[in-house]
Amino acid sequence: MGVSGIKFSKILDQDVYVENEKIGQVKDVYMDCETWEVTHFEVQLTKEAAREILGAKVSIRNSLSISALGKESDWCTDEGIMLEVSKAQLHIYLRPPE
Repeated sequence: MGVSGIKFSKILDQDVYVENEKIGQVKDVYMDCETWEVTHFEVQLTKEAAREILGAKVSIRNSLSISALGKESDWCTDEGIMLEVSKAQLHIYLRPPE
């Protein structure tokens, strides 16, 4: 019986896309300590994405809820991580900037 899933090492440094536009890169992974389930990716947003989505003036790191992903077989591609939500909805899945 094999292990199913994906290694953290495959996720780290992957480019993140929404509507075929690169918005950042995965820098870390957050897990729920009780369930051992991944809950968020820490994403280094591009300067453009940070400004357009969150109104930030510089590139920032932000935590992205994995609920923005589709099914596992759909979101992890050779090009990077593809989000299922639209760019207009993305702010719902990111932590508000401080």
